[in-house]
Amino acid sequence: MTLKDKVALVTGAASGIGKECAIEMAKAGANIVIADLNLEGAQAVAKEIEALGVKAMGVSMDVTSEEQVNAGIEAAVKALGSIDVLVSNAGIQIIHPVEDFPFADWKKMLAIHLDGAFLTTKAAIKHMYSSGRGGSIIYMGSVHSHEASKLKSAYVTAKHGLLGLARVVAKEGGEKNVRAYVVCPGFVRTPLVDKQIPEQAKSLGITEDQVIKNVMLSQTVDGTFTTTQDVASVVSYLAGFPTAALTGQSFVVSHGWYMQ
Repeated sequence: MTLKDKVALVTGAASGIGKECAIEMAKAGANIVIADLNLEGAQAVAKEIEALGVKAMGVSMDVTSEEQVNAGIEAAVKALGSIDVLVSNAGIQIIHPVEDFPFADWKKMLAIHLDGAFLTTKAAIKHMYSSGRGGSIIYMGSVHSHEASKLKSAYVTAKHGLLGLARVVAKEGGEKNVRAYVVCPGFVRTPLVDKQIPEQAKSLGITEDQVIKNVMLSQTVDGTFTTTQDVASVVSYLAGFPTAALTGQSFVVSHGWYMQ
C-alpha cells in the first residue's frame, strides 16, 4: 500500500478538501497534479507541495469542458509520465426549493459534478489501462450520496449519480486493475459550507447557529464538523489500496451522521 512515485491528479484542488487530499497523497510519496479553474491558485499549491519532496504541477481545468479536461490530462501525462490516481473533487453548491430552482442552475450543478466526473474519468482511465498498472479513481461524493436534505435537489441528484458511475467504472475497470470509490463526507467547514449557512438560515427562517446545530450537525455523534484531514486520510488510503477488494464501494466520513 504505497503511493510512492505514483501520479495523482486532483480536480478543484486549489483550496479546501481537494488541496488537503493532494497534500496527504504527496506526503505518502505521490507526485501531484493540481487541476483547478484558478490556475494561479493551482500553481501556488503545486509549489507548496514540491516542498514536500515530490513533483507537482498546476493545470487550468474547467471540468465541464471536454477540451480542457483532455488538455489538462495530456499535459500531466507528458510532464509526469502517467495518471495513476484521479480524485474527482471539483464541485459547487446552489440551494433553492424545487419549485424555485432555476433550470440553468440545475444544469450547472449536474455539469460540474457529473459531467466533470465523467469527462475526467474518460480521459484518465485510458492512461491507466495503457500503462498496464491500473489505477484508482475516487469520486468526492457526500452523505447526500445516500441521504437527502431540503433545498438541495440538484446536489443530492448529482451526488447520488456518482455512486452509479463509480460502480460501472469498478465493473469495467476490474480486469485492468482500475478501482473506483466514492468518498462521502459530512459537513466540512469549507468556504462552500460557510456560504450555505446564511443561505439556509434565510430559506428556513432560523438563525445561523440553529443551522449549524440543528441542521448540519444534529445527527453527528459528537456535534463536530468533518475535517478536511478526515476526508484526505480516507482518500489517500483508498488511492494506495493495491487490490480490488474495496472497489465499487462508498465510504462515509461524517462523524456518525450517516451510518451504512
